[in-house]
Amino acid sequence: MSYEKILVTGANGFIGTALCDFLRQHGADVIAAVRQNAQKNECEVGSFSASMDWTHVLKGCKTIVHLAARAHVLDDEARDPLAEFRAINVDATLNLVRQAARIGIERFIFISSIGVNGAETFLKPFSELSTPQPYSNYALSKFEAEEGLKDICLHTGMEFVIIRPPLVYGHQAPGNFRSLLKLTSKGLPLPLKLVKNQRSIICLENLVSFIDLCIISKKAKNQIFLIADGTDVSTPMLIELLSEGMDKKAILFPVSMSILSLGARLIGRRHLYTQLCGSLQIDIAKAQDLLGWIPPVNISDGIRRAGQGYLYEKTV
Repeated sequence: MSYEKILVTGANGFIGTALCDFLRQHGADVIAAVRQNAQKNECEVGSFSASMDWTHVLKGCKTIVHLAARAHVLDDEARDPLAEFRAINVDATLNLVRQAARIGIERFIFISSIGVNGAETFLKPFSELSTPQPYSNYALSKFEAEEGLKDICLHTGMEFVIIRPPLVYGHQAPGNFRSLLKLTSKGLPLPLKLVKNQRSIICLENLVSFIDLCIISKKAKNQIFLIADGTDVSTPMLIELLSEGMDKKAILFPVSMSILSLGARLIGRRHLYTQLCGSLQIDIAKAQDLLGWIPPVNISDGIRRAGQGYLYEKTV
């Protein structure tokens, strides 16, 4: 399977921008679909909804990489948050899937989330054989979209690939990682010295590399993949590596895990404790064995680069 015309949704996001740049650099014909304010080499498609007509956008395409989604929303004020997530991540997504199948798209690559598997690991890492246990409205909507995609492909013959990445990091990453970059750059003392967790994460370059492989590999047909950098990192080590990239010294001091847990509950941020102190490990053996994927960027180098890039952008 070689490059043919590829539609990328959510093309102006953190992952989409990097993916489109990579594919074009390697000779692919990319349609970069964005909701509004299209720039050069982008296609404005309007609000992503269950009633969208994709006919003109899909013409001539062979592959779709679907990144557009309603992601985690901090302090969500929606009356029914799950319904809001479903409207975009399930209904609008499956509308695109159905139209893609009707028009003859060969492969639909869906970027899901490790949250489909759960929020934490304890005795063993998550793998493709783990029972899904979506822990949030966002994760549940992603899982429901996965199930709908598989069902449509089963009845139409369109191929699917489902990718469940963990936290995707880089110097321009949004969300929680952006907050961590900002916090680390301030050089403030942090009460995390006693945290002994292990977390799987993935740098932007490694995720783009894997998506590219799923576009061209015949072996990726109708598969689900859990991916990460391949080496896990503790929260203290993550902060230390980011600090190194920023040419700073991390200042960590000891506070017991029970006090950190209590403090998180008292301020209504139990999920923050889980993210900073809990473990979430991923077994990437399937991606390595079936597709021969080797993450091109070492996790230590990737984290240092993220810190360095963030600091550089702040000073120019």
